[in-house]
Amino acid sequence: QVHLVESGGGLVQPGGSLRLSCVPSGRILSATSMGWYRQAPGKQRELVARITSGGSTNYLDSVKGRFTISGDNGKATVYLQMNDLKPEDTAVYFCNVARATSWRPYEYWGQGTQVTVSS
Repeated sequence: QVHLVESGGGLVQPGGSLRLSCVPSGRILSATSMGWYRQAPGKQRELVARITSGGSTNYLDSVKGRFTISGDNGKATVYLQMNDLKPEDTAVYFCNVARATSWRPYEYWGQGTQVTVSS
């Protein structure tokens, strides 16, 4: 059973940067969309950024201009570069990779990686 392996989380001071990575543990078919979500304590999970196989991206308003999503849909690998981090970015971040096709569709979630922004 394939699962997604996340890395790159940690503790960083306000204004700092982190880069999250999400890689499948085995070979899977190409994805049609990949994204990052986050969930802070007591809050609902929210979409942070998403990228499609065509290269279209969308971002949560509060991270626009600070976060950049990138990836390789052929390898179902996705990254999130986070700059100018703020305390309100503190949350567990989850990657999501999906294949929305009629042949062998799938959806996988990462296990979550903690990002803490604090001085």
